[in-house]
Amino acid sequence: MTDDLVVILTALNLEYDAVRMWLTDAKIHRHSRGTLFETGVIGDTGCRVALGLVGKGNASAAVLAERAIQEFSPVAVLFAGVAGALWDATPLGDVVVATQVYAYHGGTSADDGLKARPRSWEVPHWVGQIAAHVARSGDWSGHRHTGDRAPKVHFGPIAAGEIVQNSRISYEAEWIRDHYNDALAIEMEGAGVAQAGHLSGAPVAVIRGISDRADGTKSTSGDGAWQPRAAANAAAFAIRLAEELITERKHTATRDGDIVNEPGTVNTPNTTDALGTVNNHSSGQVGIQAGQVTGSTVYIGAVPRPAAPTDLATELVLVREILAHERSAGRIDEPTYEAARAELDTAADALAADTPEGRNRFVLALKRLRGLIADLTDLATRVANLLVTVKDLR
Repeated sequence: MTDDLVVILTALNLEYDAVRMWLTDAKIHRHSRGTLFETGVIGDTGCRVALGLVGKGNASAAVLAERAIQEFSPVAVLFAGVAGALWDATPLGDVVVATQVYAYHGGTSADDGLKARPRSWEVPHWVGQIAAHVARSGDWSGHRHTGDRAPKVHFGPIAAGEIVQNSRISYEAEWIRDHYNDALAIEMEGAGVAQAGHLSGAPVAVIRGISDRADGTKSTSGDGAWQPRAAANAAAFAIRLAEELITERKHTATRDGDIVNEPGTVNTPNTTDALGTVNNHSSGQVGIQAGQVTGSTVYIGAVPRPAAPTDLATELVLVREILAHERSAGRIDEPTYEAARAELDTAADALAADTPEGRNRFVLALKRLRGLIADLTDLATRVANLLVTVKDLR
């Protein structure tokens, strides 16, 4: 993971420009497939941003978000832009931070009507906590916001579909009201970015400035007045959030030598080494059911054959076997399993290259893998310890 960089994506040039104005020393970064990003620094903070334009729609947003994640391995991906308000709940110019993103077009058609088959993605807890802190502090709104009224930040679900919504009485409006009536805003890209983040193990936050009411009153003149203001406010909040996310990552990347999976979660007092040994770093008793106890070392099941801690290829094979077992046990869903397996393939190929560049790709693949399987504590710890081994070999 790149500890000082956040990716910010937008759909419209207006939104892109609103973010870019915050960056200094901006440089073009060319992806091998032709996508252009710009990388720059937020003022004099040292915090870096990779900025990209994905165009309209969830499909293109998902593809380019995945491309950005693979290219930069960022601390997080932020999607910043404009959206329509739902139910008159949010004033024009205010900012909505998605607590979850609904892909509202999912459904199945039956004789008795269309049945909802919703998909949703929640904002990672630590990202949501930092976003709430930024909103409470209020200092983000001093970042070049326009208008007489200081914008406010609202937290709630956002609905993402494939159409521009501008009616209170259309079939789509009724569908959203029936099935997603807690959504505060509606837009067209957040679900794609959220899905890409889920599959790649990258934290995602969707930040939207309200530029219209999605109720039939949307107009060209109204967009001309409110879109720049809403885009500027969303960009200001995204930039401030990016600063805080990078600062948090730097503070928690290491803490007194402890291994950290995500900000706020440290693998102490108990860790597991590369051979599956449980290390208790705190005082007191530990009760477990063991297959064999030798001295103070406890083995679960068969005693592992001693192996060199630097045998990275063998350890990757073991991780792959454990991952397959977790999938068979139903503790990991199929999309996450496939994404994790792809990262293992990348790590194996990078290791076989046996070059400094290959070693860097190996580390990035393991870090993305660790994010994907963070809920599988034992496996995540094993990957974390493998990263420590790699670091020691450098």
